[in-house]
Amino acid sequence: MIDEATRYLEGHITAKPTVGVVLGSGLGAFADELTERVDIPYGEIPGWPGSTAIGHAGKLTFGQIEGVPAAVMAGRAHLYEGYTPAQVTYGVRVLGKLGVRSMVFTNAAGGINLTLERGGLFLISDHINLQGCNPLVGPNDESLGTRFPDMSDAYCRAYREIAKSVAAELCIPMAEGVYAAMLGPSYETPAEIRFLRAIGADVVGMSTVLEVIAANHMGIKSLGISCVTNMAAGILQQKIHHEEVLETGALVRDTLVRFLKALLPRLAA
Repeated sequence: MIDEATRYLEGHITAKPTVGVVLGSGLGAFADELTERVDIPYGEIPGWPGSTAIGHAGKLTFGQIEGVPAAVMAGRAHLYEGYTPAQVTYGVRVLGKLGVRSMVFTNAAGGINLTLERGGLFLISDHINLQGCNPLVGPNDESLGTRFPDMSDAYCRAYREIAKSVAAELCIPMAEGVYAAMLGPSYETPAEIRFLRAIGADVVGMSTVLEVIAANHMGIKSLGISCVTNMAAGILQQKIHHEEVLETGALVRDTLVRFLKALLPRLAA
């Protein structure tokens, strides 16, 4: 099915993308920044899972960003929607087959580290997979990657240095640390947040990690950016609402767009 989707998309685009971006909850505005844009709803792509999460547009956009051919996933599939690990990573697999060698994964995340503030951008240096699964379980497809891929540099160190340089040039504060992935869809309890802090997590979310594993399996260099849309349970004396996540995504939209527009050409250089 991956090859069928690849052939379908090749028939709808004029230039193969070299850079891919996945946009998380409330962060979909960047797709509209591409020039020579071609929008393809997920439902039209063979085998591509639909995006049911609120704040996910559910389309794949091809175009140019500062002269670089790019593909942007405006929305992703999550395990909590009932999808399998293979479906969650389907988009990454297809983009890899199309020729994407660099991926930027964005997401909305809850802040665990007490120094973080709502609305800040956060550079992922590493992750903790607490989702109870791995997209590489089962027979290995050698055409995609090796049986036992190394994950010691899952979030490319060179890309992280470029990202920090771009953020500094644009005067965008950007903390760096560890992302923990939980299954969801319920938010974490205060006790779970204390546990996550104890094992070294700085932010927590419900996505990204399986996609990054699949990307590394295919030899795609990865970068992860979280938008801290809320402080995690127990840190502030208030309830957590998804509306807050979407509101913060809208507030940080212009900053993220500015950052990605400056970043992507450097990753493709």
